[in-house]
Amino acid sequence: MKAHFISGLPRSGSTLLAALLRQNPRFHAAMTSPVGGLVERMLEAMSENNEFSVFISPEQKRALIMSIFSAYYHPQADKEIIFDTNRLWCSKLPLILELFPEAKVICCVRNIAWIMDSIELLIRRNAFDVSRLFNNPAERATVYSRTEALSQGSRLVGYAYTALKEAFYSEQSASLLLVDYDLLTKNPTKTISLIYQFIGEEPFEHDFKNVEYQEPEFDNKLKTKGLHQVRSQVEFKPRKTILPPDLFERFDSLSFWTEATNSRASAIVAKAKETVKNEPLDHP
Repeated sequence: MKAHFISGLPRSGSTLLAALLRQNPRFHAAMTSPVGGLVERMLEAMSENNEFSVFISPEQKRALIMSIFSAYYHPQADKEIIFDTNRLWCSKLPLILELFPEAKVICCVRNIAWIMDSIELLIRRNAFDVSRLFNNPAERATVYSRTEALSQGSRLVGYAYTALKEAFYSEQSASLLLVDYDLLTKNPTKTISLIYQFIGEEPFEHDFKNVEYQEPEFDNKLKTKGLHQVRSQVEFKPRKTILPPDLFERFDSLSFWTEATNSRASAIVAKAKETVKNEPLDHP
């Protein structure tokens, strides 16, 4: 089984990227799968918290983890390459490369202020639903409490952000490719071409005007309709933010990936604002 991984930040194009990659008949890709969570539970079950863990050798641990991948993706056995999507993979690079030494991790990124804006827009569009992205009425109360909750270290945006930062500065960072959402939507042809180069695969002609993918049942369970819905045409639609100016400013300066210092990660991102504004893609 040959595997690559899609990870990074929420509302940053991971579902769109999966929808594009799955157009290639050799690939399987989809939204976040349960594999990451199953791996975490298996690791916990094999830890010292289990008194019988002394009977599980390192080789058996590896085989048990691999069995999760092989069992879950058995229906896609005809595919040459599996792309598994999960934000936790950024925090599991050593494990990934132990299991799949040639694997690459494509990390979707986006300005954090616009991530918060995108989530807030969804919340307001679903005005009659109580989103399960928040734990209680106090968190759901205002745009300030909502963004504060999402930015916490164990939550949707905060966890993904710190996991990405860990991966970006890790000794395994050479296996990463960061892909900026804005550049993917502005120039999908070149962006996808660079992704293919990074993973070492032959080019494929994708259809950027007829992209199909959505998971309404999953989104409805979260009471956040449209969370994983992909528009049929890949395009960049500029608009004004709906966040208050002070909130937007708070999150606007957190794009550490625009400076590649101390990292071997490859990136398709715009450089720091003070030097480049909407320049062509960086070559990995």
